[in-house]
Amino acid sequence: MTARLAHAELGFGSQERAPYAVDPARSRGRLIPEPDSPTRTPYQRDRDRIIHSTAFRRLKHKTQVFVYHEGDHYRTRLTHSIEVSQIARSISRALRLDEDLAEALALAHDLGHTPFGHEGEDVLDACMKEYGGFDHNAQSLRIVTALERRYAEFDGLNLAWETLEGLVKHNGPLTDRDGACIGKLAGHALPHAILDYPAHDDLMLWSWPSAEAQAAAIADDIAYDAHDLDDGLRAGLFRLEHLKGVPLVGDLLAEVDRRYPGLETPRRIHELVRRVITRMVEDVIAEAQGRLQAQGPLSADDIRKAGRAMIGFSPAMAAAEAGIKTFLFEHMYRHEDVLCVRRLVAKVVRDLFDGFIAHPHEMPQEWACDLDEASTTTVHRRVCDYIAGMTDRYAIDEHRRLFDDTPELR
Repeated sequence: MTARLAHAELGFGSQERAPYAVDPARSRGRLIPEPDSPTRTPYQRDRDRIIHSTAFRRLKHKTQVFVYHEGDHYRTRLTHSIEVSQIARSISRALRLDEDLAEALALAHDLGHTPFGHEGEDVLDACMKEYGGFDHNAQSLRIVTALERRYAEFDGLNLAWETLEGLVKHNGPLTDRDGACIGKLAGHALPHAILDYPAHDDLMLWSWPSAEAQAAAIADDIAYDAHDLDDGLRAGLFRLEHLKGVPLVGDLLAEVDRRYPGLETPRRIHELVRRVITRMVEDVIAEAQGRLQAQGPLSADDIRKAGRAMIGFSPAMAAAEAGIKTFLFEHMYRHEDVLCVRRLVAKVVRDLFDGFIAHPHEMPQEWACDLDEASTTTVHRRVCDYIAGMTDRYAIDEHRRLFDDTPELR
């Protein structure tokens, strides 16, 4: 790891950062040493590399909930990531964090998603059960450290340590101090992409991530909840009247109707959604300020070692948010129209996986090369990486090329 130039001396960081914010002048550097940029902090540089990556562009045609053909106005992974970055920057600005790091993490957090949303991830995980499984968060790390091949001197994007750390554990610690998996990973091994990362570049998997990573993670929850409400309403999966009993949402809908009686439905939806985002962001900022004041962290490492998240919802808002997720699960994610498409796309992903395992040279040359003498594990991982990077549209096109029974996703 190379030492960082003092970017404050180069005109960066004129806005005072909180003592617990990550300081770009003290970055732990990059896995492959590079000269510092004379015009950008490490995290501004990382954000730019993420935006210019192939994986980021592909998010335009990767499903959020609805598949690509269903309408031009529904969220994709790309629009969702941009919305998360806006919320993450708002929270970071209020808490005097490094906005550029939070933005980079928000823009990169979904890079590892498969085509067809979580259904594609579930199928690939099942296909890879004997070969390390598949996890979209870990796949994001694999993309930025290995699969992106744009630069002459390294594979991946060679992002700063703090960006990689936040990307891997933005939802919290993955292990305890002894290396045993905890939380959702308890009883399992670490995902392949994390195990494959160089051990000498310790990402401190046992610790909490930076405040910037926590801001990006909670921004993801806020964007997901608010915008799935929006998309579900616009798709006709449920109506505004169905939301009257949903925590927080019902009260905000009543507020809109009192202030704007007779408002047409599209404006009514937008006024509701913007209030959901605003109330959640305000709650997170107030709750985080209280936690930070009580904890008294004096450095970014104090945040990592705090033993709990410093940025999150208040208990009341956490309960309301859980109620929103319950409503969305019952009325959107488990809606028969959505489930019908999910069953069809599961067949597409499974067929592609089995087909490429049997005939790996059906993949493009850059993916099929060097597989003649490769181990079974290597072939499976290569096929998995190839399919995981596909857009919805490309996956359908590849299925049509290889099979005669490609489903109509309508």
